[in-house]
Amino acid sequence: MRNKVTNSNSKFHESKILFKPFLISLVKVTCKPNILQDEKVFIAELLHPKTQNEAFRKLLQLYQKPLYHHIRGIVLNHDDTDDVLQNTFLKVHSNLHKFKGDCKLFSWMYRIATNESLTFIQQRAKKQGISNEEVKEKAIQKLESDLYFDGDEIQLKLQRAVACLPKKQQLVFKMKYFEALKYEEISEILTTSVGALKASYHLAVKKIEHFLKTD
Repeated sequence: MRNKVTNSNSKFHESKILFKPFLISLVKVTCKPNILQDEKVFIAELLHPKTQNEAFRKLLQLYQKPLYHHIRGIVLNHDDTDDVLQNTFLKVHSNLHKFKGDCKLFSWMYRIATNESLTFIQQRAKKQGISNEEVKEKAIQKLESDLYFDGDEIQLKLQRAVACLPKKQQLVFKMKYFEALKYEEISEILTTSVGALKASYHLAVKKIEHFLKTD
């Protein structure tokens, strides 16, 4: 993985967070986020100096794979996903003391992962002097040679259709269709009402169907 980062300001002193690669089809995944039975106890363990290292390793085991799929659905490229995933977990760790418990822990982490993914795309677009849409199109073009992508031409065509959607519709469609998240879960992550999410999803489906029929 490129550009590994360490968190020198905390007691989590593992020099590198190593993430396993996952083959991804970008069609539908069944990798649902794990829901902790007692989040308050677990969060206390994450914050306590004597238990935080072991608790954070458990957090990595629970959420590494679903967060990888979530980020991969946005940035598409495997190496870029690893970088964003790394930054996501470091940001989670450094901001745990700010977690208010007004939503599920996984929703809070997914929100961070989503923002990190979108920021990554914006920064790359700015650096290359192109639009966010052009960044995504380049990523789609590279999927065929990506060792961690096992999709086919139909799936690539679906990705192009999704890339044509407005940003909010893209996020909602990917989280509902690819990740099989419930509207209530997406609502917590994106801080958007369930009704608005349903409307966005159905609009996205219609646009994708039209794209696939006419392309």
